[in-house]
Amino acid sequence: MLMTTNRSPPPDHPGGMTQAEGAALYRLMTWLSPAFPVGAFSYSSGIEWAVEAGDITDAASLSDWLASMLLDGSGFCDGVFVAQAHRAAASHDEALLREVAELAAAFVPSRERQLETSSQGRAFIEIARSAWNCDGLDQLVAQCDGVIVYPVAVGLVSAAHEIPLASTMHAFFHAVTSNWISAGARLIPLGQTDSQRVLAQLEPVVVATAGRALQATLDDLGSATFRADLAGMRHETQYTRLFRS
Repeated sequence: MLMTTNRSPPPDHPGGMTQAEGAALYRLMTWLSPAFPVGAFSYSSGIEWAVEAGDITDAASLSDWLASMLLDGSGFCDGVFVAQAHRAAASHDEALLREVAELAAAFVPSRERQLETSSQGRAFIEIARSAWNCDGLDQLVAQCDGVIVYPVAVGLVSAAHEIPLASTMHAFFHAVTSNWISAGARLIPLGQTDSQRVLAQLEPVVVATAGRALQATLDDLGSATFRADLAGMRHETQYTRLFRS
């Protein structure tokens, strides 16, 4: 005969994760998984045009392109916005949170890049409020008083759930980098093993960029990836397209 009992959660194990740490990891893995329905798979951040133009032709050139985007382009800038939004939300600094949200929404070089980050941000907020709501989240969203782009959404929601900033930052960069590689793999194309090799090669770049973003201020924002910005603009008039950006 099958016996069932009412089981309460086990106590925190002194040699492993606390329950709070386990819950935080669970949420981050969910929110920043490719399965989380923010539509990330439909955007390439200009990679589609770079492939057609011949800038990206194989795993090595894809790795080089993405390393530049991470270190000196939209990757680093988005990381700064994650950090600043998280800190503003955690400290309930309404004025700073609104400033960060407004600056992040304006800090995009092309119409399609704006569509990409604003659409994903809106979807992230809507799903978080529907399935993962918590005390204070609605108020933080209202304080932004306008468009909430993706990195701001991630920082804001993570802060509302009291998830540590450092963990949020590294999970965010892993998700963004994985999505870029997925787009490149479908466009070049690349096999699964080569895609994983690119992800492995970019590990030190991701870790370094996350560290810089955690230490940066809004005054440190800036991009030096003109070719990537141009790719995002040129994609708007590309004749045949698989992606929305």
